[in-house]
Amino acid sequence: MSERTARTEQVKDVERPLLDHILELARRVRRILVFLLSFFLFFFAFGYTTIQVGNYVIPVPYPSLFDSFSVIMVRWIIYHVLPPGLKLINLNPLDPMIASAYFSFFLAVFFSIPVIIREAWAFVSPGLYEHERRLFKRVIVPALLLYAGGAAFAYFVIIPLMMEFVLIFTSELGVEPTLSLRAFASTVITMMTVTGLAFEYPLAMAVTTYLGLVKAKTWFENWRWGVMGAFIIAWAISPGTTGGVIETTIGLILSVLYFVGAYAAKAVERKKVRENRQLKR
Repeated sequence: MSERTARTEQVKDVERPLLDHILELARRVRRILVFLLSFFLFFFAFGYTTIQVGNYVIPVPYPSLFDSFSVIMVRWIIYHVLPPGLKLINLNPLDPMIASAYFSFFLAVFFSIPVIIREAWAFVSPGLYEHERRLFKRVIVPALLLYAGGAAFAYFVIIPLMMEFVLIFTSELGVEPTLSLRAFASTVITMMTVTGLAFEYPLAMAVTTYLGLVKAKTWFENWRWGVMGAFIIAWAISPGTTGGVIETTIGLILSVLYFVGAYAAKAVERKKVRENRQLKR
């Protein structure tokens, strides 16, 4: 081993001071915040127009608070989610801007995910074992897909059913079916975010089994508790305005995801056993 290689290995083995870790964490968090703020301002304060270049139509961003990307998204969701007859009203002067800000932040987080993952990985990877690094890389895509599936389920199923129920119930009471713009925007963002996180249920089960915290057979032996936990989560995240319809639907889906997670944990456990046997040979 050369002197330069030996010196490099010695530097790697030296434990870094706590202050260095804190400074590095602050630097990476600052980068994430810069990207979040940049995307937020872009979606909040910029819209797009088109220009003709020869035979091509090219979209070009331009400053606009009243026709920004977030405003376009709010219009799109109102048109596709809000049932006819349920009217949105503006209760406070700043509610339109706050609703636009909600969706701007949602879009900013979505488009900053690659940066967040990259900075998080760069910070934690030096302290991980090789098998933990492999685990981190393997769960990124399933985690994103499960979250996207949960958010889509909230957008296409939960929110329309909830709005339809509000319309029917208020009409039967003889009350004008209205909803504040700010409450509508907050409900949409909250439901998509929370339901997306709830759909990470099976991935969390598989990861805990891979790390050796819970055996796969434990998930099967305690399936009743798992189903009960699924309905508790459904009760916690549901809007509570549909007389139990949404709660039951989410509970059944999470129960199915529980069994998917149990079988995924079993497959992960078997694969881990095979990998350990190969390492011992």
